[in-house]
Amino acid sequence: MAEETRGICVRDVPAKAFIAAYAEHLKNSDKFELPVWADLVKTSVANELAPYGDDWYYVRAASIARKVYLRPGVGVGQLRKWYGGNNRKGTRTEHFRKANAGIIRSVLIQLGEMKVTEQCEGGGRRMTRVGQQDLDRIAGSVFYDAEED
Repeated sequence: MAEETRGICVRDVPAKAFIAAYAEHLKNSDKFELPVWADLVKTSVANELAPYGDDWYYVRAASIARKVYLRPGVGVGQLRKWYGGNNRKGTRTEHFRKANAGIIRSVLIQLGEMKVTEQCEGGGRRMTRVGQQDLDRIAGSVFYDAEED
């Protein structure tokens, strides 16, 4: 029998490869733009400095889009907890601190304007049909590129 071709989704590709590909897609998109404050802001109070890379905002946006795809109904609070980290102050005891909510909220707002995500009735965000097709298309291209290598 002939092999059945199945659709490739975001779960089928490694996270690092998918996030890099979707970040490049967002960077080339004219609908998703970098905020003016992106070079000044830290991603968490636990961090000492702002991110070094020029594309960190697109990478974070791609990561957030992947999280919303995998866990529908996720909100800003859950994403703050996911991207948070330990606040280490030298010899003092370290404590967990949540990530910056403004960055996450601005990414979700821009993804909503692009019709990639939408708000759920009970709170949180989920993928739209267009957004799911977009992410699955990029995941398919990542999967077949890795298969050729």
